[in-house]
Amino acid sequence: MSRTDENRERLRSAGLRVTNPRLAVLTELTRGGHPTVDALADAVRARLGSVSTQAVYDVLAVLVETGMARTIEPAGSARRYEARVADNHHHLVCRTCGQVEDVDCATGEAPCLVPSDTHGFTVEEAEVTWWGTCAACAADSAVRQRGVPEVVEG
Repeated sequence: MSRTDENRERLRSAGLRVTNPRLAVLTELTRGGHPTVDALADAVRARLGSVSTQAVYDVLAVLVETGMARTIEPAGSARRYEARVADNHHHLVCRTCGQVEDVDCATGEAPCLVPSDTHGFTVEEAEVTWWGTCAACAADSAVRQRGVPEVVEG
């Protein structure tokens, strides 16, 4: 079964009508990564032609509401969306380029971290974001610091 067919079934199983914009957004999300609305809108337009950014926002709202997608909002970054929702994973964010990568649960079981004081809360989930520099940006920075000219292929 193709990814598109699987997503068509996922939409139906969630009680949602299968529309081209919903199917295109969900298919793009299930490709992985953490796209912004603008990146998703561009990808959906490449698939379908004319689709408004508002339509993409509307689809994302429905997907988040039904638990088929979730948002992450790294500080200083645009809201991003992902289809990995069945676990309590965390994220690494590059301070230089904004790349976001998934990191499995810190201790192996949700909620992954136990607070020193729950203040009477029942903890269900933890959101952890580690900030740093991705390998590509670190390598680029090292090249610039050494003053070595970059090799441009092409």
